[in-house]
Amino acid sequence: MGLVYADIELINADDVALARKHIIGEEEIKKIHLNMLANSGAYMMAINENIQAILQLPFVEKRKAVMADGSVAEYDTVGPVIVKFKNRTAVCNAFVLAGDAEPLLGSIPMEEMDVVIYTHKQELVVNPEHPEYAVLKMK
Repeated sequence: MGLVYADIELINADDVALARKHIIGEEEIKKIHLNMLANSGAYMMAINENIQAILQLPFVEKRKAVMADGSVAEYDTVGPVIVKFKNRTAVCNAFVLAGDAEPLLGSIPMEEMDVVIYTHKQELVVNPEHPEYAVLKMK
């Protein structure tokens, strides 16, 4: 079983709001396309400092996370960020990892986008049960 990556677009949600109000132009919206690791074992999305420098997402708070080895680390949390994959969109906050650490697409944005990791094909796909739009659980 290998790692699963997906082509993801991240967009500064505050910029989108400013563009809607005609305060900035559409061309000024900060965004980036990335090949992100789809990590269902992580709840939060994580970007690195280089991505944060491009998107300039506002600081929300400091949060702690339990790492795979059991250690606890504290990260800046920034957002909101719009996450796009194929015909799906999610809005969430993200941890900021040091330097150019690998960005991670966690389970929170994946659940909101109603996507599925196909490990045997090593790909992230829109949920085949709901190909036209995301269906979220409310119970």
